[in-house]
Amino acid sequence: MSDRNPPTSNRQLLILAGLFVLAIALTIWGGLAIADLAITRIPVSVEQKLGALIVPVYEQQAEDSVEQETLNQLLDRLESHLDDGDRDYRVLYVNQPTVNAIAIPGDVVVIFQGLLENVESENELMMILGHELGHFAHRDHLRRLGRTLVVRLAISTLFGNLDWLSDASTVLVAISNSRYSQSQETQADRFGLTLLYQTYGHVAGAIDFFSRLSQDSSRNWDFLASHPAPQKRVRALQQEIQQQGYPLKDKQPLPVVL
Repeated sequence: MSDRNPPTSNRQLLILAGLFVLAIALTIWGGLAIADLAITRIPVSVEQKLGALIVPVYEQQAEDSVEQETLNQLLDRLESHLDDGDRDYRVLYVNQPTVNAIAIPGDVVVIFQGLLENVESENELMMILGHELGHFAHRDHLRRLGRTLVVRLAISTLFGNLDWLSDASTVLVAISNSRYSQSQETQADRFGLTLLYQTYGHVAGAIDFFSRLSQDSSRNWDFLASHPAPQKRVRALQQEIQQQGYPLKDKQPLPVVL
């Protein structure tokens, strides 16, 4: 009697594997497209409710301090140039050596001590804050979170493991580990550059921090994990400064308390 179930050939295995990978890719692609469309339609009120689940975790790490108060005063100066009456942005200052700044749902910018230790002027710091406000303006922080969660959901569904959905820390991990696209970074840079000009009448200090990042990527700064800063991004900023005719004047020193 002939074997009715001959062993699967390598070619068949490759075909099956290819179909499986394609199914994952299509599931993820479809989910990402839907997520991006949905995010553009999310009301600010809903975003703030999401923030109510996330922000307290960072609030527990932050403390009322002179540094946090000063950072919020700087942010208020930038915010005064925004036509965004339904938003009220604020800074949470976390006294940890992490070199990073994060825009999170709930209109909050998280600034870590390690970042402050690596900025050299008020203008440079204001560019970073303006850059983060740019991510809010374009809803990049929600797109980044949505894409990360959709990918994880698609893969978990295919493998039948959805236990992570009940774990609130998943959202925090997604925020920490996801990255912005180059186009998102470019838009946020332009937004921050405009705010810097509106605040000071010039854009001195705009590229300083990003330039140091691109020249010293070997230091494994956390900022590079979520805000990639290749040299071409710095060149794009320089080109934008030239095209807009933004002047360069004297930079302001950091506030004494920082």
